[in-house]
Amino acid sequence: MSESRAILTHLPKTTPFDIQFSNIEFSVKQAGSQKKHILNGVSGCFQSGELTAIMGPSGAGKSSLLNILTGFQQSGYKGDVKAMNVKECTSKKLSTRSSCYIMQDDRLSPLFTVLEIMMMAADLKIKASYKYKQLIVDDILDTIGLVLSKHTLCGRLSGGQKKRLSIALELIDNPPIMFLDEPTTGLDSNSTNQCVAMLKALARGGRTIVCTIHQPSATIFEMVDHLYVIAEGHCVYKGSSANTIPYLQTIGLHCPQYHNPADFLLEVVTGEYGHFTSAMMSAANDSWRSLRPPLTYNIDSDNNRNEMGTTAVMKAPSEFIRFGVLLNRCIIQLYRDWTVTHLKMLLHFAVGILLGLLFSNMGVDGSKIINNIGFFMSSLVYLSYTSLIPAILKFPSELVILKKEQFNNWYKLHTFFAAFLITNLPVQMCFCFVYTSVSYYLSSQFLSWTRFTMFLVVCQLMTLISEGLGLILGTVMSPVNGVFIGSVMTALAILFAGFICLFNHMPIPLYYFSFTSYMRWALEGLVVTVYGYGREPLECPPGHAYCHYRIPGTMFKDVGMKDGNYWNDVGALSTYFFIVTIMSYFALYKSVKN
Repeated sequence: MSESRAILTHLPKTTPFDIQFSNIEFSVKQAGSQKKHILNGVSGCFQSGELTAIMGPSGAGKSSLLNILTGFQQSGYKGDVKAMNVKECTSKKLSTRSSCYIMQDDRLSPLFTVLEIMMMAADLKIKASYKYKQLIVDDILDTIGLVLSKHTLCGRLSGGQKKRLSIALELIDNPPIMFLDEPTTGLDSNSTNQCVAMLKALARGGRTIVCTIHQPSATIFEMVDHLYVIAEGHCVYKGSSANTIPYLQTIGLHCPQYHNPADFLLEVVTGEYGHFTSAMMSAANDSWRSLRPPLTYNIDSDNNRNEMGTTAVMKAPSEFIRFGVLLNRCIIQLYRDWTVTHLKMLLHFAVGILLGLLFSNMGVDGSKIINNIGFFMSSLVYLSYTSLIPAILKFPSELVILKKEQFNNWYKLHTFFAAFLITNLPVQMCFCFVYTSVSYYLSSQFLSWTRFTMFLVVCQLMTLISEGLGLILGTVMSPVNGVFIGSVMTALAILFAGFICLFNHMPIPLYYFSFTSYMRWALEGLVVTVYGYGREPLECPPGHAYCHYRIPGTMFKDVGMKDGNYWNDVGALSTYFFIVTIMSYFALYKSVKN
């Protein structure tokens, strides 16, 4: 890729920064009270305009150093990390607001096209006119070679294209410092060459590009401007890739002819030719660094001008604008993910018909009141599991994208959470309405709009509580553990709902414990809705000489719900929903921050 393609004239103005770090020490606890030292006082400087690669064998501390520099590792280390303003010769603490971190996994939503996801990122990152955002997006896509794929869904891109798109998304607000974790992993040789060439061209535009590379080819190795090699937690080389062989010769090591210098260097640091770590530490100094390469354009020039002719220093949009963008993104995502919306809606309709026919005529038959309560219980269990399990399984895939966008300052967490709730909760309520309306009618419940509305409110709250519990479990646990814990919690809630074991038959301590079960309040609310509020005695069908529970008061007494109150039940469920929503936000907050 030509370096001239990295000019990006429409991007917001940026200021070059050098990264300076000194005496970085980092250790982790092992079994018992022992500590393993990962980094042992490493220091260095990564300059703007250079493509810097951090190399070393597995376990040497590459990722640990990168996490500390990016701020991903915010505590537990010693040392100092600063960003030096090249123009003003001033330094400040390196923050995530002046940098971006492109992780190894390409965390992209597969349901959006390249152009759509780029425009959404532009709407979230910069405050400008729609026309100017289009200029920026087109400029970046042309630079990274994705113009021909701008209408392709992200899920259909190749590995190399996904990697370039991940970089393009962070280029929109033109951060002066870019960190990349193993950007060449999983790519073929051609895609790797294109990716590294693009990074080098971006660095020539005045950016500080730092990446970790495990074992580069000879071609890739030559492209690197500055090499920082770590072995056993120590820096054993910092300089240009061209000076690697002369450096090794100073300690008596000669790279064989036609041998990849990168491979030979890694063989040395892993001890294949003996233990040279101490000798390399002594020889490692800044004298092996080459001169700072010339930039392809002047950062401080007036090339960066918007359509109004003023310098293109873009401000971030307000959180209210970001909320609108996220709201639109969530709506589009729900519409396009047919497994979440279309299929689930169809299944709720089909199951509503099935259960309605299975419990046909139960609502008016005085001999089948207990069976009708079984219909209520079945409805609650169905709505609970179909809300709980999908949330546990689906949200972890959204979480990885959220973590990346949060760390790179796309938006505030509460903005995303509000947009997610406003789009997701009405959809869940629609699913519940489809199932409830069909099954309520086919099971011949009392046809009154008031009672149906009361019945629906309880079912809606049950659905939303289960959805919230699924979000909590999907956030703090792995999908396997979340499904297991969620299933056990739901089973316990069913057990204490008052149907499998009647309240009158429960031991006193467990009876009071049943008040913690949200299904207890939901089932009681449905029973009171259908049979309370002065419901007349039900008819006893022909062939039945006596129907013991045809009088609702008798049923309430025997099942232990004679003191049931609908509004108390709705109040308890509403409290559950409020608590679960707050807990889901803080669980998400903790997961993102960790």
